[in-house]
Amino acid sequence: MKNKKWRLGVPRALFYYYYGPWWETFFEALGAEVIVSPPTCREIMDLGVSLAVAEACLPVKVYYGHAAWLASRVDALFVPRLVSVEKKSFICPKLMGLPDMLRAALKPCPPIIDTTVNLARRPEEGLAAAVQGMARSLGVKGYRVDLATAAAEARYHAWLAGQQGDSMAAADCREEEPASGVYRSGSSQGKESRDALQIGVIGHGYLLYDQYLGMDIPGKVKKLGGKVILPENLTTLQVETACRQLPKRLYWTLGRKIMGAALYLMEQENVAGLIHLTAFGCGPDSLVGDLAERYARRRGKPFLLLTLDEHTGEAGLNTRLEAFMDMLCRRRTA
Repeated sequence: MKNKKWRLGVPRALFYYYYGPWWETFFEALGAEVIVSPPTCREIMDLGVSLAVAEACLPVKVYYGHAAWLASRVDALFVPRLVSVEKKSFICPKLMGLPDMLRAALKPCPPIIDTTVNLARRPEEGLAAAVQGMARSLGVKGYRVDLATAAAEARYHAWLAGQQGDSMAAADCREEEPASGVYRSGSSQGKESRDALQIGVIGHGYLLYDQYLGMDIPGKVKKLGGKVILPENLTTLQVETACRQLPKRLYWTLGRKIMGAALYLMEQENVAGLIHLTAFGCGPDSLVGDLAERYARRRGKPFLLLTLDEHTGEAGLNTRLEAFMDMLCRRRTA
């Protein structure tokens, strides 16, 4: 691939909703044309379900669909092998094995850039090795890698700052971050009343911000008069401080972020209730969801668990959501 202007496919799923701006900026700065798959739709979901193993959770199945959509349209796929993105924490094993799973499922399968990202022991060294590995797959080295890394870091940190903002109020979910396609939190549909209920909506970013896969739960809450607060609206310090209440450190990076956001929001008197969006078949969520619900029950904070799979009907989900919001309204006026 050296000295070639080539098309690199990036599936719009899973960790794209956490690191999409970084990946796009980095590869574009190295001269690649980055092709991101379109937002999830029924066609992509059905394609993924038909290719994936039955034991995979819904987000992984959808990832298969995005990768399959890109396969015939690009020269290579970028599917990093994510082992750990921070010290002493790890990512779900199914995500670690995605490159191998896709090679077995996609026929024909384009070349896959499967750079290993492992920051568990020495974060700085692990990140440097991952960056060099990604650049090496494109035949690039030297100062161009440093310039691309600096550009990616700048855009990524600006994107994170835009998500957090200055308060817990949600940003606009429908507003796309320029060129990345990563949705921000909240929804532009519907209007908040001046005394809107503040609702914490927690879950994985690839559920909350994928409006088809996650059925746009933040948008639905806002339409029902709620003011949405998402994990990305909180700072790392707020989340980590809240997690210190737990008897031991959670093993999974995303599980700890979700649990920390839940614990923090439970302590806020102006937060009326919590909604936890999870995917059927997610092992870490089966623990984190039950743990969060137990803490919410002890503190008297209303808690709604919504579990999604490829068979979930939107009508039933809407009914549960409306009933929960009605209950919170009655609870406030009681």
